[in-house]
Amino acid sequence: MTESGTALGKAMRQALQQHVVPALRQRGFSGTLPHFRRVAPDKVDLLSFQFDRYGGGFVLELAEAPAGDLVKSWGKVIPAKRLCALDVNPPARRRLQPRSGLTTDAWFRFDDGSAIDGVVQGVLQHLSQADAWFAGHKAQPNIR
Repeated sequence: MTESGTALGKAMRQALQQHVVPALRQRGFSGTLPHFRRVAPDKVDLLSFQFDRYGGGFVLELAEAPAGDLVKSWGKVIPAKRLCALDVNPPARRRLQPRSGLTTDAWFRFDDGSAIDGVVQGVLQHLSQADAWFAGHKAQPNIR
């Protein structure tokens, strides 16, 4: 990643921290960027920001885990208060992204000239689909 890309990534994370994290807190999520969880009596809702390893984009990984600690197939125990979406097996996770597609081009991009504020607004607008998905309405247009 270039020096300017590093600065851009830092600015994006600051904007997410300032605008999206409070919206997640209002929805009952705890945690810190990039991993959030909402513990309920019957399940744990998980939301993780997965950033493009080369910089400039991210997607929101969504998953649900049973209430309580998660025991991985090899015996590792992950406490519910430490769970993140990436702890759930990939077939059980979904991605919230602004466009259809399997590549990082379909992710929330901020290295393509898009204004950071516009990207943040896009995330905020799409959070209602995550709300619906966690509530059991799995068919959402931007969740794949």
